[in-house]
Amino acid sequence: MGERMRPEVVVLLGGRIRAVRRERGLSVVGLAGLSGVSRRMLTQIELGQANPSVATVDRIAAALGTTFPALAGVLGEGPPDGVEVWSAPNGSWARLLQAVETGEVFVEMWKWHLVAGDRYRASPIEGAPASMAHVLRGRLRVRTGERERYVGAGGSARIESTADHTFEAGSDAADFLWVVTMPRTAA
Repeated sequence: MGERMRPEVVVLLGGRIRAVRRERGLSVVGLAGLSGVSRRMLTQIELGQANPSVATVDRIAAALGTTFPALAGVLGEGPPDGVEVWSAPNGSWARLLQAVETGEVFVEMWKWHLVAGDRYRASPIEGAPASMAHVLRGRLRVRTGERERYVGAGGSARIESTADHTFEAGSDAADFLWVVTMPRTAA
């Protein structure tokens, strides 16, 4: 499984990206130059026709002077159950529960449910500190490069954010919380 978002989240984010871009007086071409995302891809995202990775939306958000959590609507009094950003046909899902921002960083708290056979690959985040995962149920398999480790229920792991890492269920299913801190300059 790749980093793909739920279609309804793509539509929500696309509309918010367009609104913020227009608020800032930017053209699609201007935003493409600032974000490094092609004009065609930006147009498709704004129309809800492309399914970008979270990393791509992070780059767009940074270019707009905002963050993924702000675009997703989870800052402050966001939805009590968060926003289900990612899901897979086998029943795996990820919800962005809440986020806080300061002038220097933003912190995201995610709740994940992975079933055996599904996986999620996260891209490196330049300048970000390690993230943290805490397993609520089952066993979580974390692969970073050649390194592989398992974390059981009640256990926690520190995960380096500067390299690709993959989450997989190390049992029939794994539920875990993942806390990510991103410097505003990272995206």
